[in-house]
This record gives sequence, C-alpha cells and structure tokens, in this order.
Amino acid sequence: MINFTFSYADLEYFLLILVRITCFVYVAPFFSITGVPRRIKVGFSIFLAYLVYAAVDHNEVVYNTLMGYAVVVMKEALTGFLIGWGAQICASVTSFAGSIADMEIGISMVSLMDPTTKQQATFTGVLYQYFFTLYMLISGMYQYLLRALVDSFTLIPINGAVFKTESLLESIVMFLGEYITIGFRIILPIFCTMILLNAVLGILAKVSPQLNMFAVGMQLKVLVGLGIIFLTARMLPAAADFVSVEMRKVIVSFVEGMM
Repeated sequence: MINFTFSYADLEYFLLILVRITCFVYVAPFFSITGVPRRIKVGFSIFLAYLVYAAVDHNEVVYNTLMGYAVVVMKEALTGFLIGWGAQICASVTSFAGSIADMEIGISMVSLMDPTTKQQATFTGVLYQYFFTLYMLISGMYQYLLRALVDSFTLIPINGAVFKTESLLESIVMFLGEYITIGFRIILPIFCTMILLNAVLGILAKVSPQLNMFAVGMQLKVLVGLGIIFLTARMLPAAADFVSVEMRKVIVSFVEGMM
C-alpha cells in the first residue's frame, strides 16, 4: 500500500524547492517562452520539484515567525531568479546584435513578433533568436540549465543562500562589457561591409553629384546587407557556441556569488 503521509516540515521544504524552480522557469531562456501554456510550466515545475525533493538531502529550515518564513521564501525566489536571469541576459545578446545589424542595413523599421517574448523585435533579431533557440535544442543547452538548477540545491541548500553583493555586482559589470563585445562580434561582417559601402557611396556622390546616391544607397544597403546575412549564416553556429560559453560563465559566477 502506498503511503502518502507527510509532515508540515516536509511540505514547507517542498514548497521552498518549488519556489526556486518556478522562478527559474519563469525567466530562464527556452523555458520561459510565452507560447508554452502556463499549465505546462506549472506542471513541469511541480514535477521537477518532486524529483529534486526526493534526490537532495533535507536540511531543517529554521525560522521563528511568519515573517521569517517569508524571508526564506524570498531568498529562494531570488536564488532561482538570479540563476535563470543570468542565462536570459546572455540569450538577449542575439536580439541586441540583430537590432544593430538592422540599423546598419536600414531595415530597423521592419518589426516582427518575437515568439519567445511576444514583443516586437527587428527582423534580424528574430532570425538570430530563432537560431539560438534551435541551437539550444540541438546542443542540449537546456539540459545544462536544468543540471545547473538541480546542482544549485547541493551548492546552495535551502535557506543557505548568502548574497555577496560585491561578487554579484562584479559579475554583472564584467558581463556588461562582454555583452557589447559579443553583440558586435556576431555582426562584425555586416558592420564592416556597411562601412565600406558607405565609403564607396560617399566617393560616388562626390564624383557624380548629379546622381541621387541617397535613393540608390538605401536600396543598395538593403540588398548588400541581406546578402551578407545569407553568406555569413554558416558562422552562426560558432556565434551561438560563444554565447553558450558565456552563459555558463555567468551562471557559475552568479552561483558562486550566492554561496
């Protein structure tokens, strides 16, 4: 006969695990796609929380008042949020690179609905976001995110998070510097080509003032820009791999800042 009895302490411990996992699923890339029904996300969070509850060692959660338990809940919510947010800010590099590329090409006014966020995004940004999501599926990056979340319960036990503000701030500042570098490395071929094209158009405008280089340049930049995007498509796997490496570094640094 199956025994479903449990104590209040077990229920409290399970709910704290569920809070950390739910906050992670809410913000982490791939898992936080708005197209996925909320029932699926909630059911997945509960199922994963049950597996983690059965796998990790249970430590006694010490608190005195209801406010003390609320503080423990907030600590677990912030822990899961920071782990998922560390991965999300890395994934947002693709949208940043796409917006810069479209600005250089001249199609920044073209906007599409990003299926991952249900927000308006540029054409190239949506393309890069699609590709990075596909890369996460093919390379198993989503499995790494789940393993990182599960391992966090061993490294950071329930009610054991110690938020080192200096370490977390240093990690964020260091990544912000890498954020722009990664974005420009992704669109470097487009950026360099547009600089050369603008130089050629400027020379032609001086040589032949009677030609309307403004009208010709707009169409030429779009044509050349789309051609460069097509020709450099084979470089996107390397760019996605570079983003995934940075994602691992950020997650590790955030976890170390909470140990």
